[in-house]
Amino acid sequence: MTVVRVKGFQIFKDRHGRWRCYHRKTGTPIDLTQAPIGSPEFFAECARVSALETATTPKPGTLGMLIAAYRNHDAFRELALRTRSDYQGVFDYLQPIANTPLVKFDRPLVVLIRDKAKTSRGRKFANDIKARLSTLFAWGAERGYLASNPASGIKDIRRPKGMPDANRPWADEERHAVLEAAPPHIKSAIGVMMFTGLGPRDALALPRSYFRNGEIATRRSKTGEPVFWLCPAPLAEILAAAPPHAAVTLCANSNGRPWTLSGFRASWRPVRKRLEADGKVGPGLTLYGLRHTVAVIMRESGSDERTIADALGQKTIEMARHYAKGADLRPKMRGVVKSLEAEWDKRRTKTVKPKG
Repeated sequence: MTVVRVKGFQIFKDRHGRWRCYHRKTGTPIDLTQAPIGSPEFFAECARVSALETATTPKPGTLGMLIAAYRNHDAFRELALRTRSDYQGVFDYLQPIANTPLVKFDRPLVVLIRDKAKTSRGRKFANDIKARLSTLFAWGAERGYLASNPASGIKDIRRPKGMPDANRPWADEERHAVLEAAPPHIKSAIGVMMFTGLGPRDALALPRSYFRNGEIATRRSKTGEPVFWLCPAPLAEILAAAPPHAAVTLCANSNGRPWTLSGFRASWRPVRKRLEADGKVGPGLTLYGLRHTVAVIMRESGSDERTIADALGQKTIEMARHYAKGADLRPKMRGVVKSLEAEWDKRRTKTVKPKG
């Protein structure tokens, strides 16, 4: 690719061959899945981050000062790229109250901030705001910026009763219908998500070089955890039938270029809407629901929770993960995939009827 340089930013390939971009002074990452290097979105994001850095220096003893101190500490810098990006989204939202003195923060004020976020951005973002403030205040309290953590013990806003799951698992007949209807360039990306459990960001950004000899070996961007899959037979068939392209990613759009997440969603939406109108899929079908689908099928076919966590690259059961760090997941996952292939084949040959 053409070498791109932006003043104040570090652009490089990490040890896994993935491109990374950070603002040198603050360590703020640029999400290259949303803003590919060299694109208008990339330069706009660099300008936004630079503008934040060149803004007025935060006043001592304020929320803005605490955020700046936290972002310059290893506690923030050592987080996964995706996690730092999520945190930065919260910090950007809090910018209008950056000059609020830390001594004014108490539980009622944190609850007020959380509840206002729910009104403007929804329940999930409101709970994220509360969680990020708790992390920030706990870090600050340990270093003497605050007397205590005013967000400690504040509960999340509960999901309303009867509210459907945000990313429900796909039913078998829905998976079959989507694979039958999706154009080849969309089908390949859907297949990667459907048969490996990779989230949309990771599946679309998966380098072609990470798929070798029928095996997919990568790391989940959000957690940094290793993910290994022996390519299941249904996915191998889908990838073999995909249109040829020269993109560095395994999957590409109709122009043979790497997908952006927004571009893929825009292309996937009319396919989903058409299938929904025809009664072949139910409402509420999401790409991220395919991660849940893989977990459900694994659970139903007898996999334990640790195996499911390993397959999806999740950081759970902390001590088990600590002692298993560096373990080779390949032998374990080969057995898992063979079991899943049998389950997928059985489900593919079953007679299923679309839900009404």
